[in-house]
Amino acid sequence: MERKQTDIVIAGGGVAGLTAAAAFGTAGFSVVIVDPAPPVTAADAEGADLRTTAFLQPARQFLQAAGLWDRLAPFAAPLQIMRIVDLGTQTHVTRDFDAADISEHPFGWNLPNWLLRREMVARLKELPNVDFRPGTGFRSMLSRSATAIVTLSDDSQCTAKLVIGADGRSSAVRHAAGIDVKTTRYGQKALTFAVTHDAPHDDISTEIHRTGGPFTLVPLPDHTGKPCSAVVWMESGAEATRLAALDVPAFEAAANDRSACLYGPLKLASKRSVWPIISQIAHQITGPRTALVAEAAHVMPPIGAQGLNMSLKDLACLLELAQAQPHALGSPAMLDNYARKRHPDIKLRIAGIDALNRASIAGNPAFQSLRTKGIEALYGVAPVRKALMQMGLGAR
Repeated sequence: MERKQTDIVIAGGGVAGLTAAAAFGTAGFSVVIVDPAPPVTAADAEGADLRTTAFLQPARQFLQAAGLWDRLAPFAAPLQIMRIVDLGTQTHVTRDFDAADISEHPFGWNLPNWLLRREMVARLKELPNVDFRPGTGFRSMLSRSATAIVTLSDDSQCTAKLVIGADGRSSAVRHAAGIDVKTTRYGQKALTFAVTHDAPHDDISTEIHRTGGPFTLVPLPDHTGKPCSAVVWMESGAEATRLAALDVPAFEAAANDRSACLYGPLKLASKRSVWPIISQIAHQITGPRTALVAEAAHVMPPIGAQGLNMSLKDLACLLELAQAQPHALGSPAMLDNYARKRHPDIKLRIAGIDALNRASIAGNPAFQSLRTKGIEALYGVAPVRKALMQMGLGAR
């Protein structure tokens, strides 16, 4: 059987995998990227991912280097202010974290996931050294000292110096490498959808806390001439399922009640989707000739826009190591460096997001009061507030 020779095989055609292919391809590496499901690149198509992704400041430079930012920028909604509203006690608290306090740029930019896929696939078509095979999946691999032999679902094979697992929380690459995970289940699900509203969002991302989990409105470009936001609504699994089954008027009424009508009446502007909320971390993020990135390596609740931005840090780290010593691509030394640079940060941030999520879930009035006082205290000390904002952007 003829095997295609390539520098890198990427398993996973989601946002992280497509970004990886664009980044490594733009840097001059030959890449084969596979995914068993062709990407859905229209909002109204069956299976469209209606979630959104907020790219934080550090991501822009990486996306520019990958030839992606110029494609994405016209569709991006800036996130200038991160607003936290705590309605969990009798004393309501609202605090704004303004990017102007630490930077001349917004905290980040928000885009729909289906649109990201559309623009990223278009970018890959511009790169002759990237072979994208939608509809073909990863089946197995055999790692040798200098290469890995990857067998795909169509029985074709590739020989690669590095295999990147970007194939999600149930990663076949991780399983093939024999790497286990630690999973935490919260009994929560997230409802994701888009809404229009009367009040302008003014580039403010608003996170509303009450019992059950945060209700977050993230700016999107206007829709049908009205201000528009993406919503991530975290609730217990049973409650999220109940809400998702409501008819549109009843669902809108529930969303307006949960948002305290801060933006005026919310009107559903998309289909609704439901996603389970977990934390998950791989015991290792490398194996022979293998690197795990994104949700193959780490999964966390959708709080603080950390998920994909951590994934981009994985990719930036891998790419930096690959470019520093192209001849050592996929070597034990390179992969050891990757694990040493990324795994501690992943553990730290997952622990932090886990603690924030548990505090948000808490129904005990004492915990709610403590959460409120904590928000007030952290906001009230300017150096601490600025340090928190820097940490949110990825600084340590």
